[in-house]
Amino acid sequence: MPKSKSYGIDMCSGPILKKMLFFALPLMCSGVLQLLFNAADVIVVGRYAGDNSMAAVGSNAALINLLTNLFIGLSVGANVLAARYFGAKREQELRATVHTAMLLALCSGAALIVVGVAGARQVLIWMQAPPGVLDLAALYLRIFFLGMPAMMLYNFGAALLRAKGDTRRPLYFLLLSGVVNVALNLLLVIVFHLDVAGVAIATVVSQCISAALVVICLMRETGGFRLELKALRFQKDQLAGILRVGLPAGVQGVIFSLSNVVIQSSINSLGEVVMAGSAASANIEGFVYAAMNAVYQATLSFSSQNAGAGRLDRINRILLTGQGCVTATGLVLGVGAWQAGRILLGIYTQDPAVIEAGFVRLGIVCAPYAICGMMDTMVGALRGIGYSVMPMTVSLIGACVLRLVWIATVFRIPEYHTPECIYWSYPISWAITLLAHIFCYVWAKRRTDLRFAAAKAQRKIEQISV
Repeated sequence: MPKSKSYGIDMCSGPILKKMLFFALPLMCSGVLQLLFNAADVIVVGRYAGDNSMAAVGSNAALINLLTNLFIGLSVGANVLAARYFGAKREQELRATVHTAMLLALCSGAALIVVGVAGARQVLIWMQAPPGVLDLAALYLRIFFLGMPAMMLYNFGAALLRAKGDTRRPLYFLLLSGVVNVALNLLLVIVFHLDVAGVAIATVVSQCISAALVVICLMRETGGFRLELKALRFQKDQLAGILRVGLPAGVQGVIFSLSNVVIQSSINSLGEVVMAGSAASANIEGFVYAAMNAVYQATLSFSSQNAGAGRLDRINRILLTGQGCVTATGLVLGVGAWQAGRILLGIYTQDPAVIEAGFVRLGIVCAPYAICGMMDTMVGALRGIGYSVMPMTVSLIGACVLRLVWIATVFRIPEYHTPECIYWSYPISWAITLLAHIFCYVWAKRRTDLRFAAAKAQRKIEQISV
């Protein structure tokens, strides 16, 4: 057996909890490491360049997500399609999916360079970025988006490896590139005094390293996962399959980010102290979300592979296992981050006012974060069994629309024109959307079971006729 296959996981048989943990733990580490390295950007500029520079880097997260989430969502489609073909042992279709996905990654990255570099400053103005932050934020964004092709290649490549259960090698690649990122941050900001430009350059270089490593990994694979550069081309059926699952996921991510941009604009209107505190708190929350997102990815990949293999009897157990894992993760890390909030915020800044502003957000957003993880895990199961438009629609109505209405109405009332009012829109929208997803899953799973049973009966009839 080729060595590369030892990194995969058989998701269609055996104990679910053990294998989901084996899948999710490296992914959790990858997400946490990625955020640690991103936090290093904020920490380095906050310590050595000032609060304005920290706000310029940290407050860009919502805008970066807005511009990249459509294409990151497409990588979800690549993951689902590849997992289905792998589970069904359809090597030719799997090979076509790999090459279509990686070419799509390159095209996505090129498009993002154009959009990000050309539109960065204007979008920041629309977001009401304070004058003291605007120029620094625009400079950071323009350099950051030059690394978009590398970022897309890594994300699509890692999504393809997750389809076979390999979450360890992307972790190794991320660890190496992240160490380079931190070293360059310190060198370019402290020694060469490049401020936000230094952390942006460091990020681009590290993204190029991780992209190169994941491409080399796929080129050394065997079977349907093997990447051959000369075979890169769009295959109609595979592109349609990726878009069918990935486009709704991407649109959902974009509109979620759009609502977050509106919320960030409201936060920006409350002053630089609240803005800096919210940016630091959001970085801390990101670590909790990354850990929970690993469970979402596990639920998505396990559901997709089992659906492809016809093992629908395992889907409910996969979902329940995922919900148990994500609830425990969210409660332990979310409440823990809130309790240790002032200490953690002190890593980002020494300003007591900024620390208190960040602590307010942690108590409202981070402590109940498990609800968000449960909501996402429901989405993972729905997408795994072939439903992508439904969870997108529910999420947009239940979360995004509600948040925008909240900002446009409740937040406009003078006595509620506070950071706390903005932050409460998060847990309220998560709870409503989670309940809606539960009802949708019950309906979708029953329909999927009936369709599968009908197809199985039809095959039996055809075999008898022969």
